[in-house]
Amino acid sequence: MKITSSSTSILRIWWHKHASMLLSFAVALMSVFALMKLGEEFWRLTLDSSSIGAIDLKFRYIEVHRWFAGKPVYSYLGTAVYPPASYVILWPLLGWLPFTSVKWLWAATTVTTLVWLVYLVVKESGANTPLKQVFVALIPLSMNATGCTIGNGQLTVYIIPALLAGLLLLQKGKQNWSKDILASAFILFALVKPSITVPFFWIALFVSGRLRPALLITLGYIGLTLFAVSFQEPGLLSLLRGWLYRASEVTVREAYANLHTWLAALGLAEWSLPASLFTLVALGFWIYLNRRMDIWLLLGVTAIVARFWTYHRWYDDLLILLPMIALFRIAKKGSSDNGSDIMAGILLAITLLSMLAPYRVQNLPSPWSLLFTGGHAIVWIVVLIFLLIRAWQEKTRRLADESIT
Repeated sequence: MKITSSSTSILRIWWHKHASMLLSFAVALMSVFALMKLGEEFWRLTLDSSSIGAIDLKFRYIEVHRWFAGKPVYSYLGTAVYPPASYVILWPLLGWLPFTSVKWLWAATTVTTLVWLVYLVVKESGANTPLKQVFVALIPLSMNATGCTIGNGQLTVYIIPALLAGLLLLQKGKQNWSKDILASAFILFALVKPSITVPFFWIALFVSGRLRPALLITLGYIGLTLFAVSFQEPGLLSLLRGWLYRASEVTVREAYANLHTWLAALGLAEWSLPASLFTLVALGFWIYLNRRMDIWLLLGVTAIVARFWTYHRWYDDLLILLPMIALFRIAKKGSSDNGSDIMAGILLAITLLSMLAPYRVQNLPSPWSLLFTGGHAIVWIVVLIFLLIRAWQEKTRRLADESIT
């Protein structure tokens, strides 16, 4: 992914001439999308009494209440695809209020986590002008995935800022027990939905250079699981088998743009688990080899792999926010010999436009639905390849510098 020097010069001149106008237009467009989508989806979360209003939040509410009442969950509810520890993590939000109040509590805490997420990405992006800062702030707010997460009462908008905060804490500044405990607590909370969070565990394990955070997270999760199991009559192994059965059922049946659906379409559904495990191990090996790299390259690659490695629906596309911030950081660095800053800017624009596409397109007849699902997958794969190449280039450059010194 290299652009010729003459093309690079032309594109840079064009960008410097039109940057302010293009960013202003993008901000205006994204503001409209954010206002329309967030307004619609917060209404769907809090006031929509139809079957699609806060649909996933209803499922989690029923599951949590049945769990702590000692009633069967996995054998009774087809929607129960979360592991035991998740119900302990969810109890403070779902377990002690009537459902109407829960929806408003969820809305209030969602606003808080959105503000937290915007703060983190603006700070980490390195955007150094008000216009660029507003542009970056609007990326998560205008993405369709953010709105769908809110309207469904899904967890992704809680998970991403907690995960980011925890991982960034682990690799910044002087480390001590209090920092490790706080970072581990953030990541432990993010494990409420392991299908999103588990691939990022490699970063916590290898980037910090210490075992303590990984041990704190692991022991904390085991403790939450054992505490959850104490409220149910079946034993630990029986509950885990029930969870895996429900999770495998929904994996084959729904979702798009992931290994499980692709393998099922090829008649190879039985290879789904080995393929996911192989992908997870390969990611861990890559992160270990690149553990000294810019953490945002690691986050961007891991987020795309996390989106592909197992079952996900459109609300989990919020994961793509992380590679978009990685692309912004590369583009912001400016002139490079291989034109990677220009390529990053182009890929950011394409990815952002694809993430603004309404998810209703997925329900249209083919080829429109295929254009939506296939188009997203192609864009994400191209971004993944670009970030992998960028990481290899940076590692090669660093090793060359070290050999000289």
